[in-house]
Amino acid sequence: MALIECRFRSRVLELNCTMNVILPQPETMRIPARGYPTLYLLHGISDDHSAWLRQTSIERYVEKLGLAVVMPAFGRSFYTDIAGGPRYWQFLAEELPQLARGFFPLSAAREDNFAAGLSMGGYGAFKLALRAPETFAAAASLSGALDMVSRVHCEQIGKPGELLALFGPAEGMADKGDDLFALAAALAAAGRPCPRLLQRCGTEDFLFADNERFAAHARELGLPLDYAAGPGSHDWAYWDAGIREVLAWLPLAQGEGT
Repeated sequence: MALIECRFRSRVLELNCTMNVILPQPETMRIPARGYPTLYLLHGISDDHSAWLRQTSIERYVEKLGLAVVMPAFGRSFYTDIAGGPRYWQFLAEELPQLARGFFPLSAAREDNFAAGLSMGGYGAFKLALRAPETFAAAASLSGALDMVSRVHCEQIGKPGELLALFGPAEGMADKGDDLFALAAALAAAGRPCPRLLQRCGTEDFLFADNERFAAHARELGLPLDYAAGPGSHDWAYWDAGIREVLAWLPLAQGEGT
């Protein structure tokens, strides 16, 4: 595997940005004609582009999968366009994939693109799946902050006033595309194909009730959700085991990269 720390300029954010990228070795895994299938792996609120590499063995886990992994830095943005501030959602959904494919041999085909993340990153991954279903084939959330409308009301994540500054009033989040419950309902009502969804959360996690609510909502809508909860907390022991399950679940083409 090749591990690349890529520093680049974002036109959308008007910032210098960083992402870590894992790529298969071309001499051992032939580059597919349309490029490598790609997992956009998102971090939590207190982490950065290095978190998955420092806290798990993600590079070793993907070694034989023929899968590229893009791990960008997003600060405490919640992957959203901030009112009067940086447009992190536009950067995530539009500019970042375009830049990554320009720098590296990554596939643009829907069936080759996936998203996953933990906590804040789980929210970002499901937001990608529900707002850009034509771009992503599957998304996974580990301990995801999935009910952000409730969290903006109670401010139990982040610093006092931080979520309100990011999202604005909770009542307007659906119209801005920041409410996963509303996005799921709109996708189901439109009859558009929904990416496969995998959702995991520990029963000792402070976000467990949020995950239960979202899973019940998605199932009522008939979305293709694989949800399971079991013993676990909001920590890297849970996420390290979880990312291995995610990788085994991804719908990678048979023989990809060989």
